[in-house]
This record gives sequence, structure tokens and C-alpha cells, in this order.
Amino acid sequence: MPNPPLTPRQVRWVRRLMTVTLLGLLLFLIGLSPDLIGMNRSPAVGFVQVGVWLTGLAVSLLGAYAALRVMRNGRPTTLLNDVGLRLAATGYVIAGAASLADFIGIGSHTIRSLVFGKIQVAGLVVGVLLIVIGLALYYPRGPRRPAVSGETTARPAARTGTVGAQAQPAKSGSRR
Repeated sequence: MPNPPLTPRQVRWVRRLMTVTLLGLLLFLIGLSPDLIGMNRSPAVGFVQVGVWLTGLAVSLLGAYAALRVMRNGRPTTLLNDVGLRLAATGYVIAGAASLADFIGIGSHTIRSLVFGKIQVAGLVVGVLLIVIGLALYYPRGPRRPAVSGETTARPAARTGTVGAQAQPAKSGSRR
């Protein structure tokens, strides 16, 4: 049975949440390149700058998740949807760990000479890509289309002789 279409109220909520997602993306971009608004004060990457881009990424991720949650409109979640959510969350953890590597002591630079290195950039990019892939997996898909050009598919219940099928007791004799 197909799900009902979104109500006008749900459409408004999706639009609001996508606006929040875009504002989070803007905050993420400002954190990555403070020159966009004339706030680049030093050549080094500081803790505030990393905090701004991680906050923007979190706001963007939460806004996109909430919008997709409204768009699901009561559809049951599948294993693929659950994997998508966990992949997006893992992507944020990877992006956060890569971004804060020098501050938490797992990076190769000291606090005095902070440089956002190539490995940290790669970790941030991998984290963002995992977030995008995870949200794409969580996206609600429509119902499967019927077979084209007269092809038929067998239902799983219609197959016989499968392993694990329950045997029916044989009828013997006649009942009176």
C-alpha cells in the first residue's frame, strides 16, 4: 500500500529544515574559509575556526536528517536506511576526529604551529563524503515498479522445495 502524499504542513516543515541545512552549509563554508566574510586573522587554523566548521557540519547534517525524516512520512525503515543513518553519523565522527587531530593529540603538529595537513584534509573530505552517502541511503525511495514487458517474478511463498520450508502433514484416508 503506497504512503499518502505529504500534507501542506509537512511540505512547509521540509522547506524550513532544508533552509536550516543550507544555513549549516554556509556556516561550514565560513569555517573552512573565513576570507568569505573578511575574518581571516592568521595563517594558522585555530580552534574557533575548526569549531565553526564542525558546528556548521552538524547543523547541516541534523537539518538534512530531520527533513528526510519528515519526507519518509511513516514509511517503515529498512536495513539500508539504518545503515545510511549510521554511515552519516560515522562520517561526522571521522570529520570531527580528523579536524581536531592536532588539538586532541593524535595529529602531527603542535599547538604552537598549527597547520591543517593533507591527512587532516583527506579525513575531513572522507567524513563529508560518508555523510552524503549515508543521507542518500536514508532517502525515501518509491515503491518498486512492476515488471516490464510481461515479465513475471515468482513470489517467495510460491516457490516449492526450498530449504527450511515447513512440511505440511499428508492427508491420509477419508474423513466421515
